[in-house]
Parts: sequence; structure tokens; C-alpha cells
Amino acid sequence: MFKGLGAMGDMAKMMKAATEMQSKMSEMQDNLHNIMIVGESGAGLVKATATAKGELKGLDIDPSIFSGDDKEVVEDLILAAIKDAQQKAAERSQEEMAKLTEEMGLPPGMNLPT
Repeated sequence: MFKGLGAMGDMAKMMKAATEMQSKMSEMQDNLHNIMIVGESGAGLVKATATAKGELKGLDIDPSIFSGDDKEVVEDLILAAIKDAQQKAAERSQEEMAKLTEEMGLPPGMNLPT
């Protein structure tokens, strides 16, 4: 289609590739909002669910931790579960980005915005 156009053909190919990459990035961003990650603390007594973008979606607390005057312990467990979910979300986001860059033939480790 672009044969004989020289640099114009190369530019058109680059523009098409850039448009395709932008489309795939947008699709990946949407997918990250749908991937759910569960972080936990206290051997599973507190579980935090977040999207792969790190948005907290849910919190599950085993009622057995509400006995006595353990308010500070409960707060610490909740924070630990949320941090665990956020860390796992960040790792999953990077994994998804690595898959996308590999599919597109980009060099490994190329950091694209997430």
C-alpha cells in the first residue's frame, strides 16, 4: 500500500503502530480496573480486595478479632492487609504491562505509563 513512498510510507507505518499501541494501552488500563487482587494479614483474619490499579474495593474482617481491647491490633491488621493488596496490585499491573510490551515487540523493561 505504501510501496514507493519512501519516508512517507515509513512515517505512515509508525503512525499506525503508535495508534495500535495507544489502543492496546487503553484496553489494558480498562482491564486493570477489572482484575481483583486480595491482600491479607493476620493469617487471613483480615482481607483487603483491590483492583490491579490499587483501588480498594472491599474489606473482610473475621469477627473473632473483635474480642477484648485489641483496637490497635485490629487497625494494624487492616492497614497491613490494605498494604499487601496494594503491593500485589502494583506487581500485577507491572506483569500486565510486561505482557503488553512483549506482545508489541518492544524491548523488555521498557517502562510505559500505567
